[in-house]
Order: sequence, then structure tokens, then C-alpha cells
Amino acid sequence: MKKTTQKLTLLSCIFLSTLNYAQDAKADSAYVRDNYEKIEQMIPMRDGTKLFTAIYRPKDQSKKYPVLLNRTPYTVAPYGANEYKKSLGNFPAEMREGFIFVYQDVRGKWMSEGVFEDVRPINTTKNKKAIDESTDTYDTLDWLSKNLKNYNQKAGMYGISYPGFYSTMSLVNSHPTLKAVSPQAPVTNWYLGDDFHHNGVLFLNDSFNFMSVFGVPRPEPITPDKGPKRPEFEIKDNYRFYLEAGSVKELEAKYFKKNIKFYNDLFAHPDYDQFWQDRNPLPHLTSVKPAVMTVGGFFDAEDAYGAFETYKAIEKQNPNVTNILVAGPWFHGGWVRSKADTFGDMQFGSPTGEYYQQNIELPFFNYYLKEKGNFKPTEAQIFITGSNEWKQFETWPPKNVSTQKLYLQANGKIAFNSSTTSTTFDEYISDPNNPVPYQGGVLESRSREYMVDDQRFASTRPDVMVYQTAVLTEDITITGPVINHLFVSTTGTDADYVVKLIDVFPENSPKYNGKLMGGYQNLIRAEIMRGKYRNSFEKPEAIVPNQKTNVTYAMPDVGHTFKKGHRIMIQVQNTWFPLADRNPQQFMNVYEATAKDFLKQTQRIYHDSYIEVPVLK
Repeated sequence: MKKTTQKLTLLSCIFLSTLNYAQDAKADSAYVRDNYEKIEQMIPMRDGTKLFTAIYRPKDQSKKYPVLLNRTPYTVAPYGANEYKKSLGNFPAEMREGFIFVYQDVRGKWMSEGVFEDVRPINTTKNKKAIDESTDTYDTLDWLSKNLKNYNQKAGMYGISYPGFYSTMSLVNSHPTLKAVSPQAPVTNWYLGDDFHHNGVLFLNDSFNFMSVFGVPRPEPITPDKGPKRPEFEIKDNYRFYLEAGSVKELEAKYFKKNIKFYNDLFAHPDYDQFWQDRNPLPHLTSVKPAVMTVGGFFDAEDAYGAFETYKAIEKQNPNVTNILVAGPWFHGGWVRSKADTFGDMQFGSPTGEYYQQNIELPFFNYYLKEKGNFKPTEAQIFITGSNEWKQFETWPPKNVSTQKLYLQANGKIAFNSSTTSTTFDEYISDPNNPVPYQGGVLESRSREYMVDDQRFASTRPDVMVYQTAVLTEDITITGPVINHLFVSTTGTDADYVVKLIDVFPENSPKYNGKLMGGYQNLIRAEIMRGKYRNSFEKPEAIVPNQKTNVTYAMPDVGHTFKKGHRIMIQVQNTWFPLADRNPQQFMNVYEATAKDFLKQTQRIYHDSYIEVPVLK
């Protein structure tokens, strides 16, 4: 009887939560229609191309309002003067605050004219008719400045993921009316980090899945009902699907057949050449004038790299501009797409998404666009997981840290001191035809929770080296980038190296949602590096077989407390599939590899390898 009552109570909670969500969504939709009028406009750019723009203007015309602009390749739908979005802005409170919300299909996407180009490079010519994403933003804001009624001549811009990239680009030669910009999880460098590559390694699952829809050519303006549909594949288990497809070359030949332009570009530019360098916006973020607030999630599966690197580039190149970083325990866009009180099996003790919306983003735009409130945050507002607390820092990474080294030692140990010689090592076989999965279980698609998932499924494999500390006698908080210093050798001429930083729970940890948490191996950060790029991403070098080699690389920033009673674990492996494409483990152009090129090799991890961590004092 008790169990039945508990089940009914749980089902009632789920039903009420769903009902409340539906009621809130209905109320938001009604609010848009009752309080905003919609205008659709084709705004001309300097080269004559017109971009489809939807403008939602408050019906109350008794005062003037600022603009919040969102430029997107993902459609401004619904289309039609009488078809309204169900909510405006990043979250309902923003909509109710009152802004002129402007949405624009970027050049070459959906109902805008022109030709689309992925992460379009900055125009460096002196041709006044030449365009890029910064000029399109400038021209849009200029048109709005001259044509909008009841506009206070102050604009803000925001966007998550690809729209985050367009927000970043607005900072280059920005329009005088642009006063506040918030790149959120911004696409930044598709070779060194973010969706497409990490340190030169193709992120196979994400890139193929994304481009199978997004990359389909658009010969003329279209609405979503006529746009490309996600293809159905015969094998639903994504690990088996990619493994049985063979190499990325064989996968492309079967499914894309040279019809996806950006995949063709991948194949034509395997190294970090001018093609990729031109698509990096960071060197161009000079002479920034608007206030900037970059937002990112520590557990963002798509764009964890971009948020931290965008903030750092602006800070370095514009020391006097208002430049704020916000980072929390969030998946991709989780700060406005969820309460963010939990993620996967992690619990944060408070709704961190709601805190961000109410105390950070809305006050930011109100202050800089409406001169409302007294928004004076510290430079970095960071939610530290583990201890589950918001911390304010004057700089990021914080200055009050001690750089410490975690040495990988014999018998699966780690210590903050080196007690072994440089000649001892762990040895194992890495077989790319039996790659280590990135997550346990059978999955149809890449989950966002893999970023924090239990790693016990991997730690029992013979091709995953596991090292851990003794039980911690005090809390250790890591804030900033983690640097991996690996000393390795291989019988091949190339290899990938994956390092995972893990929080191991005590054996007496209570269950969570029925799951055994004693000994839980909570992934905090992981990153991959292709060995041939260890010295240069532009000029790859073969690894000399059986020769000890240094492979050093950084992981995206961390903000986490390893609590007293826990352990710190490091796992090292050579495959991370199908998240990352497989390395043939021989020096070659991976995009030319076929199934027969993937070879077993013997790998060694030497015990003078160490992980450099910034420990908060």
C-alpha cells in the first residue's frame, strides 16, 4: 500500500509539473499577442541583399524602449504578420520587462536573401560593399535606428550557440547604438574547440548529425515546413552506426555524397590552415565599445570552449571595457532552458538558472539599455559545483590560486608529489576497431548528460588507465584551466589522448533516484588531443615509434570542489567514440583513411606524467 501511494504521489507531481508548464506556456503566448505588435521587414544590407526580420514592438507607446536583437541561422519562425512567437527574449521575465524584440534570419538562411557561409570570416578588404556578419549587424541596427518608432536608440544583442557567434561578431566595428552584448555559449573556433573539432580531432557524432540537416543546400528562401528533415538511419545504436560505417570518408561517401559544403571543407582542410584561422573571431575583438557579458556552462557538450576563450580574448585586448563572465553548472543553454537545480545525477541545491535570469541577465540589459537599477557585478560570477555555491571573482581565472601537479604513479595512484622515476610506465593495447565509448549503455543519439556521467563503465576496460588519490582529508577547489602534461610512447606514428578529471564519491554516499552513488565516478572535465598536433596545429608531425614523447594540452576551465572524503581520479585513454572520430594510429590524413587503416598499437603512459590544476587558496 505504501509503495502504491508513493508511486501515485510521484505521478501526481509529474502531472502537476507538466500541467503548470503547459499553463505557463499558454500564458506566455497570450501575453505576446496582448502586449506586442509584430512587424515583418526585409532590411537591406550595404550590398543590396535583404534580410528577413521580425520585429515585436510593445503596444504601449507611452514610452520609448530599447532593442534586443537576436540574429540566427535557426529561423525566426513563425512567419506571417499574424503569426506570433509563443515567448520573446531568453525567458518570460525579459519579455514582460518590455523591449523591442528583433529577430533576423542571417544571410542565406530561411527567408533571407543571399548566400550562407558557416562561421563567415571577417572582411578585411577596403571594399565598402564587402560584407561579413559584423557589417550585416551594423546595417540592421542602422536601419532600426532610422525607422523604428518609440526606440530609445540603445540596442542590446544576445544569442546562444550559433546566435552567440553572431553576438560576438557584432562587437567588431560595432554600431554606435549597440550598448550591451551577451554572447552565450558562442560558437568560436570550430577547429580548436566547440562543436566540430577539439584540438584537431573531428567530433564525429555532433558534426555528422548537425550537418545532415543544417548543411543541406538552400537554393532559395524557404520556410521550415519546406526545409530539410532529419534523416532516418537503419541502425539506431549510434555506437554501432558509426563503427559499422567505417571511416569518416566512407561515412561521407555513403550519406552526404559531396553534397554538404562544410563537410567538403573539412576534408579539404585537415590542419589548422588559413581556412580555419580566418574563421576565428577572437583576434578581431579589439576596440570593443559595448558592455559585454559572456555566458557559458561548465557542462556544455557543444560550446564549453567558446565562452571562456571569448571572455579571455576581450579581456586581454580591451583592458578598459566592461567585460563580465558568468559560468554555471549548465548544459547548452541550460541557464535559460531549465531551472538548473540538477543535471544528470548532479544536484546543485538551488535553481541556478532562475538565479541567473533574475540576478544577472535581466539586470545587465536593464542597466545598459534602460539605465535602470544599479548593476555592479564582480568581473566573474561563477557557480562552483561540489560545494554548490556562487562565487564572485575580480578576475578569471582567479589570482588567488596555487598551481599544483597531480602525478600519475604506479599501481593506479595519484599524488601531489612525484615519487616515481621517469622510466616506469603503464602499458596497454589500444584498438580503434574496439574503441572506448564516451558513455555507457546503448544510445540513439549523443546525450548532453555525458559531460557529467558516471565513468565506472570505462574504468574496468583494459585500454583505460585509471589513477586516483587517497581519500581527501580536506576540500580541494579547482578554478580555471586544467593542463595535461602527458609523457607517452606508441608503437604507431600517431595517437589520440583523452584525459578525464573525475570526482569519486565515498562508498557510503546515499542513493539518488534509486541509483547506487557509492563509488560513483562523476565526470567533471574531459578533453582529447591528436598526437600529431602536439607541437603545431598547422604543421602535423609524426610520432617516432617507441620513443617517449611529450603531449601537453589544456582542457576547458573548471569550477569544482572535490569534497573531503571524496577522491580525485584521472582516466587516460586513446579513443572516445563516436563522440570523437577514430585515429588510425598511423601518421596520415585521417580524412583519407578507410576501415583497413585502423591499426592496434601498444601505448605507454609514463609515471612522470602530471595534470596541472589551479587550486583555490
